Amino acid sequence: MAAALFRHALDAQEEPLRSLKVSSAGVSAFPGQSASPNSVNALKKVNIELEDHSSQPLSQELVDNTLAFFCMTDSHLAMLNYQIDPPPANAFLMRQFLGNGSDDQIPDPFGGSLLQYEACRDSMVEAIPSLIEVVKKICESAKKDQTAD
Repeated sequence: MAAALFRHALDAQEEPLRSLKVSSAGVSAFPGQSASPNSVNALKKVNIELEDHSSQPLSQELVDNTLAFFCMTDSHLAMLNYQIDPPPANAFLMRQFLGNGSDDQIPDPFGGSLLQYEACRDSMVEAIPSLIEVVKKICESAKKDQTAD
């Protein structure tokens, strides 16, 4: 859901954000699994399609080609840091940039009810504007680094 929501938000941005590739990878995902019916239904309610989703595990190739990682929970972030050596400096919690004392965890709804998936979706949606700002800053920094070379 996070990747589809973020992709949807980036589509409304200017370049280079609009052209960024958005991927989803799980720290304990099996390759090729489709999205759960509740994920599909939770996004369908906000007019985002997820039927074509296919899961993929985290890989070194993804790590090497990723601008930023956004995890739902501390445990997801810890698993990412455990699986990748050295741990990526560009890994964050999706909600860590909200401030205002907001909870930075997004409970994983895996196996839960549609209401749990909708709450997860809404928690992600709330975080997306701050993530766009983070990615914008990372892109600007990368552009400056390329110009300096």
